[in-house]
Amino acid sequence: MLNLTHSMLIFPFISILCGLIAFSSSYKHLLNTLLSLEFVMLSVFWAFSIIFSEVSYELYLILFFLTLVACEGALGLGLVVSIVRTHGNDQFNIFNSLQC
Repeated sequence: MLNLTHSMLIFPFISILCGLIAFSSSYKHLLNTLLSLEFVMLSVFWAFSIIFSEVSYELYLILFFLTLVACEGALGLGLVVSIVRTHGNDQFNIFNSLQC
């Protein structure tokens, strides 16, 4: 049974790696960056659910983590909407660090 868990954990870790590669390569638009971060967090949730179901641990920690991921997604989407309203688009090159 332990070998099955190790083979099942390969896919979440590959998806975490793909999400991190997408996060490091998408530097033009803020929405693409936030989507890749959301993909990484859902992959971590997938890995946690596999690990905690194997050791018969309480699933409240996983539900708390999923709640934080949903709040992070809503906050990021609100940030994108605010930036698009004030600046017109979500490209990183429009942001000036000296501007208040």
